[in-house]
Amino acid sequence: MALEQNKQIIQRFMDEVLNDKNLSAMDEIVAEDFIEHVPFPGQGPGREGLRHTIAGLISAFPDMKWTTDERVAEGDTVVTRFTWTGTHNGDFLGMPATGKSIEVWGVVIDVVRDGLFAESRIILDMPTLMQQLTSNA
Repeated sequence: MALEQNKQIIQRFMDEVLNDKNLSAMDEIVAEDFIEHVPFPGQGPGREGLRHTIAGLISAFPDMKWTTDERVAEGDTVVTRFTWTGTHNGDFLGMPATGKSIEVWGVVIDVVRDGLFAESRIILDMPTLMQQLTSNA
């Protein structure tokens, strides 16, 4: 049962925080001392660093949507293969808005500890993302 609960916590993060853009829900879902093993450029430590990074993503891609393609769990680890879509309507990593649509795959390896999202390691197809943002097509 703990495996299903861990998967539900990660899905709740994706649904409420990323897709519904409810950053205050992080206080109930994410550990204060959250560890991002592969931080976005400029991401600070802990839950507040993650909150700041997600706020930046929301600003850059206001219509962003994260979809679970596959999820497995073992012990306290939850692995999710996902698709991220959105429209680049704000500054992203120093790049001004392009109005271009993106669709990018990724895998995230998360750890749930004491019922909270405690650690994360994201592998994102950044070459495809940057190609979509900079292409002339």
